Amino acid sequence: MKTCGGIAGFPGRILSVPALVVGSGAAGLNAALSLARSMGRASVLLVTEGMNMGTSRNTGSDKQTYYKQATGADFPDSARAMAEDYFACGSMHGDLALTESLGSLRGFFRLVSLGVPFPADRWGEYTGYRTDHDPKSRATSCGPLTSKKMTEALEAAVRREGVPILDGYRAVTVLTEKGRAAGIVCAAENEITPDNPAGLVAILSGALVWATGGPSSVYAASVYPESQTCALGAPLLAGASASNLTESQYGIASVAFRWNLSGSYQQVLPRYISTGTDGEAREFLPDALGDGPVSLRAQFCKGYEWPFDPSKIGARSRSSEVDIAVFREIQSGRRVFLDFRANPALIEREGLTAPTIGEEAYEYLEKSHALGDTPVKRLRQMNEKAYRLYLDHGIDLEREPLEIHVAAQHLNGGLTCDAWYESPTLCGLYPVGECGGVFGIRRPGGSALNSTQVGSTRAAEKIAQEGRPAPALSDALASQLIDAAKIASLLSPDGADTAEILEARRREGLRHDACAAFLRSPEKVKDLLRDTARQIDRFTDEERAKDFRALVELLIHRDTLVTRMAMLSAIDAYIADGGRSRGSFLIEGADGLDTAHASSVLETRIRIKDGHISAENEFVPVRPIPRADNWFETVYNAFDTGERFGSPADDAQKQ
Repeated sequence: MKTCGGIAGFPGRILSVPALVVGSGAAGLNAALSLARSMGRASVLLVTEGMNMGTSRNTGSDKQTYYKQATGADFPDSARAMAEDYFACGSMHGDLALTESLGSLRGFFRLVSLGVPFPADRWGEYTGYRTDHDPKSRATSCGPLTSKKMTEALEAAVRREGVPILDGYRAVTVLTEKGRAAGIVCAAENEITPDNPAGLVAILSGALVWATGGPSSVYAASVYPESQTCALGAPLLAGASASNLTESQYGIASVAFRWNLSGSYQQVLPRYISTGTDGEAREFLPDALGDGPVSLRAQFCKGYEWPFDPSKIGARSRSSEVDIAVFREIQSGRRVFLDFRANPALIEREGLTAPTIGEEAYEYLEKSHALGDTPVKRLRQMNEKAYRLYLDHGIDLEREPLEIHVAAQHLNGGLTCDAWYESPTLCGLYPVGECGGVFGIRRPGGSALNSTQVGSTRAAEKIAQEGRPAPALSDALASQLIDAAKIASLLSPDGADTAEILEARRREGLRHDACAAFLRSPEKVKDLLRDTARQIDRFTDEERAKDFRALVELLIHRDTLVTRMAMLSAIDAYIADGGRSRGSFLIEGADGLDTAHASSVLETRIRIKDGHISAENEFVPVRPIPRADNWFETVYNAFDTGERFGSPADDAQKQ
């Protein structure tokens, strides 16, 4: 990292580095580690808003899943079989399906070598289990905090390599030059001076790895950690396209402590209750799904079919009808809880037997040695860590019910990337992890963690091979820095404070949830899209922040609005093209499930013309899974010469 000379009109420092990583989750840390080992620590800089703030560090489930090619001795598998299963989920490019599969074992065993405690038996077999959308028992886990353990191991390795880290730096602008990403502008409290009240600093780079996670602040009901917000707006404004912004995952989660309630939290069959203003509790699933074993079987299936899925409404398992029932109770003004202290009424009357709860559920509980007489006893027998996780956050499931809602959990789409995880519309930008638009309609549980390792490793390989230095401070870059300096004009003693901005963001999240989360209203989406564009157009004229902390939140709010506009535009375009319910959402007034769009990816680009923001959308046919003539000598020579880094167009000609 070097310091460049300053320029008139930009009050902050100007730094430069060949490779810049933004984000400190599992993807960003692995990118920094890979780059440091291939390019040297002096060639890499990691920038983060907060080392411990990201989703990877702060989320999980009952046993958070990592998805990879099967490694169990009795589970035959191949990378092509895994790629075909990815591809079959719909709206996913075949080359990305193949890279995610081929890189999965490399990423997994690298984590093992760094000390992530994935379980193996006495012979060294890393056995697995089936997760959602998984036919091959490819899933593994090291408990509720798998991704946290990953980030801890990766951070330790990054620090051992001596990679420089700027902690507390919020990236607010992506710089570009001649169609390439050329660096960022950050706001940081420790950069504040009398002449630089917004704490601005610019970092020029030859390659920019964007590893900032998903757009959690778009939503009000969210299982993302509160510290994770949104940073997709900056690259969208800089010219990066996005893919499949229609596709997110939603599911049942706890409210006070944000956590996925999948797996054993459902399989131990707690009681679903709701309370009104009088505080009286009633069990509501039997009324919603039908009395008898039906509701219990649906609830059990919800454990491994956790994401809301319209194909599981009226189907054999009916598991997603549980989400609908929870949502309707909340919409009626009631609060909804999982009560682990008491059995559902049917179990109380007829006992925990196979006829009562179903053969599959009973066999699962029996094999797990979890046939206790209450749900919390069954949970502790099956997964003590899942119980203690809540206890560590001040919630004792043996003493109190757990408030829940249906929440946003993961963005399957994101910024468009090619098979080397580089943006095709903004070269030099590498979106990896959740912010990369890798997945389509569905994805196997735990595949997001695999993607953090595969995408960041491949991006680092491409960056190291190109070896681009940071760009010189050109007139074009200087002009962008002068424009970025106008951020300081948003500071005003009469501006909004942090609490007011956060409340405005919460209100906007509620508006989004009301029409564009897992239940989508075509007309309301159009209305919110128009209003969001108006808010962005007027933002610099109408919005002010009282102090630096409020300014950062205000800039996050703008980034959120830009991201929401892109998402709403994609949803609107999809519906206008005849799109129906699919993936993890229902569209009001659209009967049946969508079968027409699985062979395409919806790409979205933000445009600004004459001070007005708009979005363009295009359906692009999915690229097939590549089949290469992998004669060893040919591969050897292509590897030796760097020919393997050819463009997607080159690959297409070989199909």
